[in-house]
Amino acid sequence: MAPPMSAAGFLNALRNEGLRVVEVGDWKTHNRDRKGPWGPVHGVMIHHTVTSGTEETVQLCRDGYPALPGPLCHGVIAKDGTVHLVGYGRANHAGSGDADVLRAVIAEKALPPDNAADTDGNRHFYGFECENLGDGQDPWPPAQLAAIAKAAAAVCRRHGWTERSVIGHLEWQPGKIDPRGFSMDWLRSRIAEQLK
Repeated sequence: MAPPMSAAGFLNALRNEGLRVVEVGDWKTHNRDRKGPWGPVHGVMIHHTVTSGTEETVQLCRDGYPALPGPLCHGVIAKDGTVHLVGYGRANHAGSGDADVLRAVIAEKALPPDNAADTDGNRHFYGFECENLGDGQDPWPPAQLAAIAKAAAAVCRRHGWTERSVIGHLEWQPGKIDPRGFSMDWLRSRIAEQLK
């Protein structure tokens, strides 16, 4: 069980991992904490945005939309590898997912199938939205893939977690397909290398 790091600690962890970070507005206090608790945290969740254009993507992830208010993640990872911080605390990114998956993440074991949506993921996961159309054809530039691995590794390093604490949305919630265009096993292997 881990309490979330402070916003300043999160920022420092990302920068210490060698990432280029942009702070967007009042990101340190922009959250959905009034809707429920933030923490204990157990892992990192990776998403794709189904959007194009960094400025529009960052704005959407910061503000959300009427049916799903922002922030929709903690950081947006752009095509050029820049991490845009849009919120900190509880964020509307994970939704409800599988309690068995959460137990596996906590134990850092192989993930079971995500066949239930009975557990609040917004409470327990850091979330990174990665700019991509999610159609399986939109490319993932090397700089962006490197930044995704570094961002996840930064959080894992700070909490003493392994790459097994990083999952994709598709591994958490039935019916989700993100991220699409690379496998989470491949990404976890990159995170493991980064943690070395």
